[in-house]
Amino acid sequence: MPSIPHRSLLAFAVSAALAAGLGACERASAPSGDASKPAAQAGATAKAALGSFGFDTAGMDKSVAPGDEFYDYANGGWMKTTEIPADRSSIGAFAVLAQQAQKDTRDIVENAAKDANASGDEKKIGDYYTAFMDEAGIEARGLAPVKPELDAIAGIADADALAKTLGGQLRADVDLLNATNYYTDRLFGLWVSQDINEPTRTAPYLVQGGLGMPDRSFYLDGGRMAELRKAYQAHVAKVLDLAGIAESDAKAARILALETAIAKVHATQEETNDVAKGANAWKRADFDAKAPGLDWAAYFDAAGLGQQQDFIVWQPKAVAGISALVKSQPLDAWKDYLAYHALDRASPYLPKAFADESFDFHGHVLNGTPQQSERWKRAIDDTSGALGEAIGKLYADQHFSPETKARAEAMVKNILAAFGKRIDAVAWMSPETKAQAKAKLAGLKVGVGYPDAWRDYSALEVKRDDALGNAERAGEFEYQRNLAKLGKPVGHDEWCMLPQTVNAVNLPLENRLLFPAAILQPPFFDPNADDAVNYGGIGSVIGHEVSHSFDNSGALFDADGKLRNWWTKEDFAKFEAAGAALAAQFDTYAPFPDLHVNGKLTLGEDIADVAGLATSYDAYHASWNGTTPATLDGFTPDQRFFLGFAQVWRTKFREAALRNRVLTDVHAPGMYRALTVRNIDAWYPAFDVKDGTKLYLAPGKRVKIW
Repeated sequence: MPSIPHRSLLAFAVSAALAAGLGACERASAPSGDASKPAAQAGATAKAALGSFGFDTAGMDKSVAPGDEFYDYANGGWMKTTEIPADRSSIGAFAVLAQQAQKDTRDIVENAAKDANASGDEKKIGDYYTAFMDEAGIEARGLAPVKPELDAIAGIADADALAKTLGGQLRADVDLLNATNYYTDRLFGLWVSQDINEPTRTAPYLVQGGLGMPDRSFYLDGGRMAELRKAYQAHVAKVLDLAGIAESDAKAARILALETAIAKVHATQEETNDVAKGANAWKRADFDAKAPGLDWAAYFDAAGLGQQQDFIVWQPKAVAGISALVKSQPLDAWKDYLAYHALDRASPYLPKAFADESFDFHGHVLNGTPQQSERWKRAIDDTSGALGEAIGKLYADQHFSPETKARAEAMVKNILAAFGKRIDAVAWMSPETKAQAKAKLAGLKVGVGYPDAWRDYSALEVKRDDALGNAERAGEFEYQRNLAKLGKPVGHDEWCMLPQTVNAVNLPLENRLLFPAAILQPPFFDPNADDAVNYGGIGSVIGHEVSHSFDNSGALFDADGKLRNWWTKEDFAKFEAAGAALAAQFDTYAPFPDLHVNGKLTLGEDIADVAGLATSYDAYHASWNGTTPATLDGFTPDQRFFLGFAQVWRTKFREAALRNRVLTDVHAPGMYRALTVRNIDAWYPAFDVKDGTKLYLAPGKRVKIW
């Protein structure tokens, strides 16, 4: 089911992990790939497409003028010849590398499943995968695995029992400021992290939820959304019908009506992405006073939070509105709603008819994906979602060398130094603000490859013949692991991404960056490639994550991760003005005549792209040490740098998926992120881009942030 990402570089949701209720830091980032090629062959094919200096010359379209369509100049050949796999809603550089990571992970997981002598975590990995792959056993068990939950829902007799049921379903399945996944189909979601207002303690963050479709706009807007609502109601009815639940059509209508009422009280994407609006400290007693309706005592007791006194409520109006609906809406409507969501979450682990129906709506109707992924791909993703670090340890051992780690860490140091010089060079910023920024930069901590300490899965029970039970226990395990942090000293050693994840992340509350092993491969990073391409690729990724500490949200946090204004009033006004100009620039990008990029929603990522690319460019030039690299195959060093950057963002979407992304994702689509170059002065002489070309920006219109 849907997810919404943020402060990571890019995000790929894994439906099975979401269905299991796993925490955001536990989700694998491995989109489906082509199983017909062995992993080594696929890697060789990817490398063969690269030029001798590390970028894909065959994927360019040199007939296009760089100043008119730079994305097409860098990627036009690739766009013309690349087909989106039938089991995917999009394809791009991230996805291709993630497919390779998935295949590498498959080898690890299947070897564990075949090993009769496996023990410990490896046995759990093998048993989890085997249970998911046991289609015959799943078919034979039918609805038996989910029947106890359905029976319990049917037995709800009053408001107290409803509150306990809702509280018992709370899971650590959202992430506000790291991967920033705001979506949960449970009534509320929980994120446990450092307190945004008190950095010395850990706090539970309560987040709005309860929708089966990705966002409130799917319930409230007209046009395409009205058709999707009809399809969703039919999907709900079909799921209930498959379970033998009577009056499925009438109940589906009632469920849609209830979710529409929830959508009406939800905060918008822009509001949810506003850190200042989210940092609402509530005491336990505040819930009864500020959000009456739900029996909060029963809810929190069932959620294991009965003794917790301090919370952060991210969308207070939504929490109050949803709580009121618990009281005002009929009990039978809530029971129908809970039964449907129990079945929909369980669908990947139930007989084929349920899994197929789940894909048909969530994959095909919502995102335009023609074909469901092969079962092994879904099994790998699900296993990695449940036992991610156990798999990640084996992945890092097999696919990440000490040499790569050392070289990446050296690049990080170079880029941090370059960013420090950019702070010094900001003409409009006062010495007071610069000193605070330099202190924050100096305190930035960086993790490369994998965590120093691995997660302990000894308390997670895995059975070789219980796919749904394994998923549910994994969700409960992750939830309890997060609850255990409350009341204990804040730690800064947990990784919020797996080593096998093709991504990177900034953790603003911890002033920390993470670069997983899987992204430190071509086309982002190639030890054998020209430095220009590496700085354009992984260098811009590193710069992007560094810059997140100083984007429109990151700039609100001090060196200790506390939400505190460290700017002078005048400096912050100038910073906001530059951000407004960048938002206006991205507002002009329109993938469809009726749909533009929302520059306000994507602003944090866009700032990080602009500042990150500029910083990596500076670091690349500093690495020359007084010499000038040669022109290779007709491309100058600067041209190779900018082409390396642009090819990282090659992306091809199905229409439905692109529309959903523009509406719900705080990252602009890749074809527009590649146009970040318009704000970099050096790009213009590199490609002889002059006034009169489509992409030309006059020097005064180029946005410079940091």
